[in-house]
Amino acid sequence: MNHLSRRRFGLLALGSPLLLLGASASVSASASASPMDDLLSQAIVPRHGGERWVLVDDDEASLEIYQGSRVLERFPSVSLGRGGARPQRRQGDRATPLGEFRVNRFNRRSKFHIFIGLDYPTPTHARMALESGVYSQQDYDDYFSYYRRHGYPPQDTVLGGFIGIHGLGEGDPDIHRRFHWTDGCVAVTDPQVERLSSLIDIGTRVVIR
Repeated sequence: MNHLSRRRFGLLALGSPLLLLGASASVSASASASPMDDLLSQAIVPRHGGERWVLVDDDEASLEIYQGSRVLERFPSVSLGRGGARPQRRQGDRATPLGEFRVNRFNRRSKFHIFIGLDYPTPTHARMALESGVYSQQDYDDYFSYYRRHGYPPQDTVLGGFIGIHGLGEGDPDIHRRFHWTDGCVAVTDPQVERLSSLIDIGTRVVIR
């Protein structure tokens, strides 16, 4: 089953009322796409020739590990969120956020085998939320206050949280092969997440586009 079929299933699985919401959401997403497009066009350029970084491509449903501009490994047929991939994610919409992130934690006892946490929502996502009216000024101020106190972003705002790259663990390998099934994370197989976690570390850049 091809990539478009996997994505279409994800939308259908959420139910037809949300398909209508998805149409209006795509309009609002396109309105806020320009700053994210600018960010992503710069994010896919390595910071230096030896930088180890990760690129997740929604169109290709793939994950690539880079050393500078050279691809070290490529994982095809990864799974993303059932709600699609978009610049502006909201809690509960099961979408994968686009953007530039940093790895900020590893959980090797996850029900998904290994969970590689990302620093979502980033300050860029917070700023976009303020500009689009998703965040109030108080929400925005609270976001940065939390970030300054804890060193990582809050996970329980309207933007959601707990986004990362993980394995299957207790998941169904057949579903993974055929469909986008996550609640917003990027899923790979258990051997792939083991390999990925051996190649990256805290602070590694991860670009989702």
